Amino acid sequence: MTRPCYIDLEQARETLAAMGVELTPRQMKRAAEPDAYGRRKLPFFIDPIDKKLKIEKQTLISIYMNRRVQAERNAKYTIS
Repeated sequence: MTRPCYIDLEQARETLAAMGVELTPRQMKRAAEPDAYGRRKLPFFIDPIDKKLKIEKQTLISIYMNRRVQAERNAKYTIS
């Protein structure tokens, strides 16, 4: 089992950019802000030590990979 690697908002944005998902700092911040029900679009949490928003890097990558797979499965036409 690999050890978790927690990253902040900017590092998360850089990780997504390396995957080809270019987001502005504002877009990233909006994904981390809780909605009216206290839920976030991405599972960021407040680090108890430095009080900054963090997310586990592999979780972030997995979320995007799972959405890509879902989109491919839901496509009307598949390319073989």
